[in-house]
Amino acid sequence: MKKSALIEIIATLLIMMFLYASFSKYFGFKQFEIAMHNQPFPYWFSAILIWVLPLVEIGIAILLFMDKTKRVGLIASTAIMTLFTLYIAIILLHFFPRVPCSCGGVIMLLNWNQHLIFNLFFLFISFLGYKLQSGSEKSMLQTIKEFKNISRAKSG
Repeated sequence: MKKSALIEIIATLLIMMFLYASFSKYFGFKQFEIAMHNQPFPYWFSAILIWVLPLVEIGIAILLFMDKTKRVGLIASTAIMTLFTLYIAIILLHFFPRVPCSCGGVIMLLNWNQHLIFNLFFLFISFLGYKLQSGSEKSMLQTIKEFKNISRAKSG
């Protein structure tokens, strides 16, 4: 498969995921608002996230859609998916006194372990897309090895 085609597939999957996530927040806004205030964050921080998260997700989708900004979109996607994945890992490691409710939409049907796998998949393809988009001549296998090393370093 051509590198450019793989980048387009990755970008399309990420666009669909981010748009679905943001629109499910807007269309189920009251439920999203309640879920955010059930997170172990200060009330003021949750209130900010309620408005910022969907806009960031839409913004990343727009960046991924345009060729000129695709690389920035892949960096942003990798960054936010890293944050989301670390948050789930912290939940699974019982750092909080209680386990908050999950996200909205179809994702709420997943338990936290399944949600972690879901996020790891999108984190991986974000990182892979960035490495491919950055024009690196490394093989895909080398990119996967680098991703594993970064993952180990973060968890260690």
